[in-house]
Amino acid sequence: MSIFEQRESNIRAYCRVYPVVFDKAVNARQTDESGKQYIDFFAGAGVLNFGHNNPRMKKAMINYLESDGVTHSLDMHTTAKRAFMERFVKTILEPRNMDHKMQFMGPTGTNSVEAALKIARRATGRQEIAAFTHGFHGMTLGALACTANAYFRGAAGVPLNHVSHHKFGCTEHLKQLATYYADASSGFSPPAAFLVETIQAEGGVNVASKEWLQALAKLAKDVGALLIIDDIQVGCGRTGSYFSFDDMGLDPDIVCLAKGVGGMGTPMALNLVKPEIDKHWSPGEHTGTFRGQSLSFVAGSEALGYFEDSELMTEVAHKAALMAGALTPLEKNFKAVTVRGKGMILGLDVVSGEQAKAIVDSCFADGLLIASCGTGGRVVKLIPPLTIPHDDLQQGLDILVRNTSKVMEATA
Repeated sequence: MSIFEQRESNIRAYCRVYPVVFDKAVNARQTDESGKQYIDFFAGAGVLNFGHNNPRMKKAMINYLESDGVTHSLDMHTTAKRAFMERFVKTILEPRNMDHKMQFMGPTGTNSVEAALKIARRATGRQEIAAFTHGFHGMTLGALACTANAYFRGAAGVPLNHVSHHKFGCTEHLKQLATYYADASSGFSPPAAFLVETIQAEGGVNVASKEWLQALAKLAKDVGALLIIDDIQVGCGRTGSYFSFDDMGLDPDIVCLAKGVGGMGTPMALNLVKPEIDKHWSPGEHTGTFRGQSLSFVAGSEALGYFEDSELMTEVAHKAALMAGALTPLEKNFKAVTVRGKGMILGLDVVSGEQAKAIVDSCFADGLLIASCGTGGRVVKLIPPLTIPHDDLQQGLDILVRNTSKVMEATA
């Protein structure tokens, strides 16, 4: 029995999907301790947008460490933090005319959501948050209350209050909500904020339409609620531009970022908050011991370099087309299969969680790391590094198509 089985908590999950011990990783390939290589279409659940051991980021981090740079600073000022902030403002915010403040907190997505909920409630004087069916926002209690998945919610052990869930992507439902909010006798009160993912990654790669998101933004503005966009898994270039909502004509009050923003798998979370909202914070009201992770600032700054020209996003567009084209025949050949997504996040809905698991297991045995998501785990999710070499991408797609066809034919 291994040390993992002897001593690691029963809570462990992904190691059960990939039951090997990994040893090395470069860009879109991982190698286990026996020397077998795997193409990585999982990419740290969306963390590794720029691949494993990105050479630019690795070099920058090594240079920073060798120069005795400050590695931990809470929220004190450091040269590493300044460099990241200046580059983020110049590369991301100023071209979009965004005057948002940058709030750093504990370095995970759930920390960013918790901070967003707090300031939304403070700024509006309201308690309720409006979230959506199939949404996923984190595992701490506030974020978990906004998460829809019953399995995750069931672990809380306490009531998850002050959140209502509404139909994701349904324009008629928004119209009904607007009617309720306008009727003082409806029993419905406007929320502090609407919290939404433009693409529900963990929820099954459900893509919201531009029209619905614009209607949601209008409703939020009309009733004095904030619009919070959770861009944690689908931001940082995943959909073909830095933010997943760049082509939506939206002006969110708060944007939650984590995962890819740290660059190399180094942990960081960041909220972009409009100044008129941010002013409601008092110093130290929301802290986090690791909100000053300098190695994340260093690696994250290098990640921003990929957005100073159009080269990577042009590559992403080509790779996204390759991915979609490779999966289209599966839809034609199997009535039970549906493909959806945007950019380099795609979902292969095979209806059954058992079939999705069989595909994931078969792909793993064939040298591809891929995971499932959605209700009952029925959707196979593709989130390879944006920097994946074309040959690796094609090889991984071939493995996926071959094994999906094998599983679907066996269960037809």
